[in-house]
Amino acid sequence: MRTIAFLTQKGGAGKTTLAASLAAVAACAGERVIALDLDPQASLVRWSQYRETANAAQKIVVEPLESERLPHLQAILEGLAGVGFTLAIFDTGGSDNAAARFMTNAVDICLLPTRPTRLDVATTAATFRTVFLAKRKAAFVLNQCPPTFRSLRTGDAAKDLTSLGVLAEPTITARMDFQDAMARGLGVTEFARQSRAAQEVEALWTWTRTQLEGSASLSDYVGHQVAA
Repeated sequence: MRTIAFLTQKGGAGKTTLAASLAAVAACAGERVIALDLDPQASLVRWSQYRETANAAQKIVVEPLESERLPHLQAILEGLAGVGFTLAIFDTGGSDNAAARFMTNAVDICLLPTRPTRLDVATTAATFRTVFLAKRKAAFVLNQCPPTFRSLRTGDAAKDLTSLGVLAEPTITARMDFQDAMARGLGVTEFARQSRAAQEVEALWTWTRTQLEGSASLSDYVGHQVAA
């Protein structure tokens, strides 16, 4: 079973929205998906409750994961693989450093969403250092970017992030389709199949799946400032 964790110490970066939409597109691609919600706000669990009445075609199991169970995370993952799940996606809280440490010790890849602001980039860089010290693959996901073509703010943020490590492809634009999909318990690919938002999430899944299936070394995922 492969595992993905959405991590960042800063709230509002869009971890839950991306986790939900990535789970939906992965399920559509044939993965048997379980999403584990570590956020005390339980937004992903609430999304799954909306999903029960949405007549979604894809089955996605969503369960809360209490912090006291984290020391047993490896055993939990082995149990989930044993009952047939092929992909686990973790949604974490904004400031739970303990959870981040357990995640980085267990998952295959950490995706670190950040908005294209100087403060968000700096905060997410701190999370990236935690992942680097745990010797895990990680990639920044530039999220909620302005819809204007070649936004200067997006370009500056991308430059800063690539100086630290790997930037996932593509950048994700701020679009109402994401919020509307969440409100209905759907992934954006289920809610607006032909939309630009759906295309971006499909591309993010393709990129992430390639990293999971590939043989890139840790050195491919770190930049000079972190490694120093």
